[in-house]
Amino acid sequence: MEPEIETAAQKLRGAGAVVALTGAGISVESGIPPFRGKGGLWETIDPMEFAHIDRFLEDPGKVWEVLIKGMKETLDPARPNAGHLSLARLEAMGKLQTIITQNVDGLHQAAGSTDVIEFHGNFAWQRCTKCGWRVETARVDLSVLPPRCSCGGVLRPECVFYGEMIPSHHLVRSQSLSASCDLMMVIGTSAEVQPAATMPVIAKHNGATVIEINPESTQLTLHVSDIFIRGGAGEVLSAVVDRLEELL
Repeated sequence: MEPEIETAAQKLRGAGAVVALTGAGISVESGIPPFRGKGGLWETIDPMEFAHIDRFLEDPGKVWEVLIKGMKETLDPARPNAGHLSLARLEAMGKLQTIITQNVDGLHQAAGSTDVIEFHGNFAWQRCTKCGWRVETARVDLSVLPPRCSCGGVLRPECVFYGEMIPSHHLVRSQSLSASCDLMMVIGTSAEVQPAATMPVIAKHNGATVIEINPESTQLTLHVSDIFIRGGAGEVLSAVVDRLEELL
């Protein structure tokens, strides 16, 4: 067993309030490519052109054709992987309080996690822009774009488009949890996108232990993280939680 796995499990055993911050890296193992970085969606699609709220309002059919349809086809078959399931296990064990995620795939909830703060909303549900009716994305018919509600309104994903604000209550609660936790797990994120990137810094400044799990080092590794475990989220989290179960 890697010494970092043992150390992380020991820290989790002694922690009273644990929060996880997750990014695109935890969902790559479920077949969902990241938005940013090499191989990311924004390499082929200009987010300012097709992921901005103004563009959606101007031409929702085009945004559905170029961006949302493709995301639906990627997310519909996606299932939680070992990383998502391990975090749900931590919650069931009474160790993990909340997940703060930058992801929009809804896989944490699908894995069984019940307290998830979605900074950027999610693509798992669509909402009518006219009457507010909601429907699961998997049930939306794409034969005509943009898809519409029975009232005639255009459907839109319950995500935060560029040009829209992150819900203030999500930000306030995330800041409060980060300041009060005694251990934060940072998983599959480069921590470069604000305001999520601030959460590990808040936790660190308030005395929390920061455990980072990533395939590569990030800007957090040298200056914020107390424990860095190099590897994929599924393999590492499974090993940590397995060891924690042995310790409890």
